[in-house]
Amino acid sequence: MTELAQAILRLATPGVQSLAPYPPGKPIDELEREYGIHNIIKLASNENPLGPSPLALAAAQKIFCDIHRYPDGNGFALKQRLAQKHAVDMAQITLGNGSNDILEFAVRAFVTPQNEVIFSEHAFAIYAIVTRAVGAKAVVTPAKNWGHDLEAMRQAITSHTRLILITNPNNPTGTWLRAAELEKLIQQVPRHVLVVVDEAYFEYVLEPEYPNAIPWVARYPNLIVTRTFSKAYGLAGLRVGYGISSAPVADILNRVRQPFNVNSAALAAATAALDDAAHVARVVALNRAGMRQLVDGFTELGLKFIPSAGNFICVDLGFAAAPIYERLLREGVIVRPVANYAMPNHLRVTTGLPEENQRFLEALRKVLKQ
Repeated sequence: MTELAQAILRLATPGVQSLAPYPPGKPIDELEREYGIHNIIKLASNENPLGPSPLALAAAQKIFCDIHRYPDGNGFALKQRLAQKHAVDMAQITLGNGSNDILEFAVRAFVTPQNEVIFSEHAFAIYAIVTRAVGAKAVVTPAKNWGHDLEAMRQAITSHTRLILITNPNNPTGTWLRAAELEKLIQQVPRHVLVVVDEAYFEYVLEPEYPNAIPWVARYPNLIVTRTFSKAYGLAGLRVGYGISSAPVADILNRVRQPFNVNSAALAAATAALDDAAHVARVVALNRAGMRQLVDGFTELGLKFIPSAGNFICVDLGFAAAPIYERLLREGVIVRPVANYAMPNHLRVTTGLPEENQRFLEALRKVLKQ
């Protein structure tokens, strides 16, 4: 680091000084520039290979005629549609530039440097980033079978705890929590602690005991549930998500929300997407078939994997995954190494179209023999 860079770093707050930027999945055009490879498939970022509903695309395109106008800062139409869908009041909804926004709002609004935030080992990397950015203490509880150990999280609560962040199903491991065990934790949490249940992959889960946490908000005023349109709805490039909580909590979250944080095309597309349940059903069916295809492929290759309820799966190579990741890149296949999640032997693979899954499995077989 240069002397100038060091001097600038010292100007940052202590929490920010210790951070590193979030590492996203490698973009296709970056791989093209680096290696001159074309015909690339990307199974790295848990994106929906079918893309968005035609209704959503049409709604977004229509907006461009009025792109010189600011968005509806209150997101009235989308909030109204979400309120109808989830049987909540519009005052309980907070809109975000992706559900990440809601997570950051919760930390900025409720957490000080004197507070603690609890989340699990192998949980979404954004949790540590937003916690440390405000100078709070991150309390990372050990994972249990690659997922959340809720008893360990309960025991970690102190008088300084302000937030507990739970992903269900978890990213990157794909593990999931049953309704009874999750609600038991929420019941036991003191009222000075808010619980955020991150349900970014909710639509993909077909397990019968998997909970919909949104109805619980009526019983637990310290609960925030987040959802996104980036995954099953296929709107990752537009960045729109939301949180549902008690109205008093939503009021606080909206106080730190930037004006016009969700753009006009995102608002229109998300609203329209909610009216195309058939498209989401096709997405979920494709994911289910893709998961079977990947699991069968890993089994044939003799590789262990973590059973997943999301649209991705982590495969255990049994040794450092970084070299295999690099070899796959040279085959034109982008997946996700997860060493930054303390999982150096795993690769996370998003389910794609059948031909993409097959190409990945063939490439994996090839590079494992090199």
